[in-house]
Amino acid sequence: MELKNLTRVSEFFLLGVSDDLELQPLLLGLFLSMYLVAVLGNMLIILTVSSDSHLHTPMYFFLCNLSLADIGFISTTVPKMIVGIQTHSRVISYGGCLTQMSFFILFGCMDGMLLTVMAYDRFVAICHPLHYSAIMNPHLCCFLVLVSFFISLLQSQLHYLMVSQLSFCADLEIPHFFCDPSQLFNLACSDTSTNEILIYFIGAIFGGVPLSGVLFSYYRIVSSILRMPSSGSKYKAFSTCGSHLSVVCLFYGTGLGVYLSSAVSYSPKKDAVTSVMYTVVTPMLNPFIYSLRNRDIKSALWRMVRRTV
Repeated sequence: MELKNLTRVSEFFLLGVSDDLELQPLLLGLFLSMYLVAVLGNMLIILTVSSDSHLHTPMYFFLCNLSLADIGFISTTVPKMIVGIQTHSRVISYGGCLTQMSFFILFGCMDGMLLTVMAYDRFVAICHPLHYSAIMNPHLCCFLVLVSFFISLLQSQLHYLMVSQLSFCADLEIPHFFCDPSQLFNLACSDTSTNEILIYFIGAIFGGVPLSGVLFSYYRIVSSILRMPSSGSKYKAFSTCGSHLSVVCLFYGTGLGVYLSSAVSYSPKKDAVTSVMYTVVTPMLNPFIYSLRNRDIKSALWRMVRRTV
């Protein structure tokens, strides 16, 4: 096969979710609607928390940052796909592909890190309620968000460096709607065995450690709740972390489901369709989960609506 030098690769071709021309208008309307709902929903969460002094607490500070990460996460992939469907162009430049991949990993890892931070916040609130204000002070909250960002940036740059060293073949078609690192490794003509080992190692660290932190926090939370004497206290404790636990299950459940299914039976088109779950559906549903299941958010929304009216 003909090898192309790194400097000669100018563009890739994103094959998208479906090749059926009749489905393109439906896909355009569907993804545009989901994108607008996700962006507007997360912006509404940010606006509500920012405008209501009752919500100026660590939990909602982290929620605002999670909403920002969700907006960045879905904006990395969906607008390019929408433009491609509208213009019937599947081309993405080499630099654009690597940039999209970097931001996709940055915001995806940021989501996972913030969910871990929010789990730690709930752990402190339930297991150490008397010391909550002292422990979760504003300086620590800002520090945790900054650490989450820099860890996510580190993972993003590691992926960027590994992919930028690859040499690609003449076939530059990516069977996906965004530049997924695994798809780029499949297109490479150079030996990628070392890079694939590094990818799994990085994934185990940057994905496994946050997930372990979430699981450990909720293990301690559940243990503390079960020791509470009254059922009312148990219900109140569970209700404070119910929304977060739902988001954790949705984010990690869909993400792990996609990658485990692709490892068992590799199907590019199936992977592209199932990836929609954690790249599009999860950021869209997060605002609804927090607004519908959270009494404070609903009350703040009603107060904001009444002030506006």
